[in-house]
This record gives sequence, structure tokens and C-alpha cells, in this order.
Amino acid sequence: MDFKHSDVLGSGTYRDDGLANGIPLRIHKDPYSEIAGSLRAQRDWNSSVSPVQNYQGGLGHPYSFVCATIPECIPERLEIISYANEYAFLYDDEMENLDLKNFKEGRDDMLHVFRDEPLNEKVLDNVRPEKKLQAQILAEMMAIDRTRAITTMKAWAQFVELASRTRSEPFETLDEYLPSRAIDAGEMFWYGMLTFAMALTIPTYEFDLCMKLARPGYAAISLTNDLYSWRKEREDAEKAGQDYVFNAVWVVIQERKCTESTAIQICQEEIKRHLSEFEENIESPETKTLSRDTQAYLQAVRLSHVGNLVWSIYCPRYHRGVDEHLALSTQLGSAASRLLDTVFKFLISPFQHVFYTSQRGFLVQRLLRHKS
Repeated sequence: MDFKHSDVLGSGTYRDDGLANGIPLRIHKDPYSEIAGSLRAQRDWNSSVSPVQNYQGGLGHPYSFVCATIPECIPERLEIISYANEYAFLYDDEMENLDLKNFKEGRDDMLHVFRDEPLNEKVLDNVRPEKKLQAQILAEMMAIDRTRAITTMKAWAQFVELASRTRSEPFETLDEYLPSRAIDAGEMFWYGMLTFAMALTIPTYEFDLCMKLARPGYAAISLTNDLYSWRKEREDAEKAGQDYVFNAVWVVIQERKCTESTAIQICQEEIKRHLSEFEENIESPETKTLSRDTQAYLQAVRLSHVGNLVWSIYCPRYHRGVDEHLALSTQLGSAASRLLDTVFKFLISPFQHVFYTSQRGFLVQRLLRHKS
């Protein structure tokens, strides 16, 4: 893959808890477009759907989700991709709030946002506000790249339909859980996002093989998501009165009759195992004969893993203003590594603050110029 839009970060400048498998972290050169797209999505959702309160999405410091997971996004597509991703976070939170036994009807209404004419960019005034925003996303994407926008929205609709069935009951084993988790974590949604963001076209005759080769990568991404969102999801399930958590850590605890700490370690090893399998798939002679776009897609999934990993370690979405990733590192790292991490953050935090403040000032000026 040719790298045009991202910079690689030194491995010693961020934590990966030993789960990156040597994959370098790359960050998009334009963080401002992601901020603009994400904030616009929050503003539109707040004014059209429901108040956005006590919410954390893809934005984070020092890493935001899209810039970390799609570092080679074409710059002109970064803002709408970030808007779509933030909408997906908001939609997912709304679905989780409705996904209780007493709210099946409300959940089904939300599903119609994508079931009813997902490729219609013009909707009636009486449709749900979420549907209007979805149609707006489609229209903006189609104005950039009609063909790939249609591919993305079809994949998104398929993802929502499949994911709506995955949480109906708990799974007894990790082997049973993982295929459904890959669906729920957005395998098809991410396929649409990556192909649009990077202007990739996967030949029809290569699609099934492409998805098969990418599956261990998505398994690693899913397990990583579960590992770092575990405490948040456990608390949310308790508040909702649910007797199970749709999370690999919970499944392993039930299956192996083990402690939380042991379950986390097992998930760690599973991430490494799936990553090794994914690397073998990427480097196989069979893969080398595939189209350039298919190979680029597999490399993009590879970069998405490490981006998702590092973002998950630092993001406010999973840690809710508390430095819980340090608590998790009690189980993931040694005392020496935690001490070095703390000292490092203490030394560089003043410089980060200055840089972050200058970023925000630059963004405000840019948005004001755009508005005028």
C-alpha cells in the first residue's frame, strides 16, 4: 500500500499493551476534518433526534477514531466518513438503550431506518429523524462517489439487519460468540467505510474470499473492542437489568468458570492468535494474486486493528473521564511499564496541552471561514 495521507508514529510514543503484533500506528495528517464531521453529526443529532448528553463518541485525545483506524482516507472524504462514523456511534448507543426486553417495538422502529429504502437520498417529512440524517449521509457520499456510496449504504443496511439478531440471547462458548461478535462489531459496516474512504472496488468474484481472508482481522478487532469496553458494557448491562453482557470477557468467565483477570488474559491471547492467522492470510501466495484493491483492503483492515487498539486504550468513550486504562494495564502489563508510562505522560503532558489548544484554535478559525 502506498502511504500518502498519514504519518507513522514511533512505537515508543503510545501504548499498545503488546497487542499490536508489530503493526505500526499511522495517523491521518488532517485531524481537523474528523473533528468537523464528528461535531456536525452530534449537532444534527442533538437538534433532530434527541439531546446529546453525557455522550462520548469517536473523538479523543490524543487519538481520534477515524484518523487512527482509516489513516489513508482520501482527504476530501474524511469529513463525511467521520460524520457517518459518529452517526453510527450515536445510532448504536440509541439501539443499546432500546435493546431491552420491554422495548422490542421501539428497537424495531429504529431498525426501519435502514430497512426502508436505504438507497433513497430523498425522504418524506414524516419519517423518523434518524432516517433523514441517514439519507443526508447518502446524498453527501453520492455527491462524491455515487457507485461506492451505494456499496457503503448497502453494506451498512446489511450490518444493521444482521447485528439486530446477535444480542437476543447469551452465548455459551467463545467459539460460538466470535462469529456473531464480528458481525455486531461492524464487519460489513467497516467494509463499506473502508472501500468508500479509500476509493476501493473489490471485484465481485473476489468478495467472498476477501471477507474470508479478513475475518481473523475482524475477530481481533472485535476482541480488542470487548477487552477495553468491558467495564463500560458491564456497568450498562447492570443498569439495564440484563443478566448477561454481550462481551467476550463475560462469555469466557461463564465458559471457563474463571476470574475476570484470567478471562482478560485469555482474550489477550486470542487477539494475538487471530492476528497471527490474519498475517498469514495477508502474506499467503493466494492473496498475492488478488487485485490491488483487495490487497489494499486487507492492509487497511490490518491498520484498522492497531488504530482501534490504541484509540480504545486512550478514548473517553470507554473510560468516562477516569483513567481506567491504567487500571486495566494492571492486568495487561508489568509494574515497571506502568511506572514508565506514568512518568512519560507527566513529562509530555504540558506539550500535549499546548498542541491540543493550538489545534482547537486552528479548527475554530477554519470552521468560521467555511461558514462565511
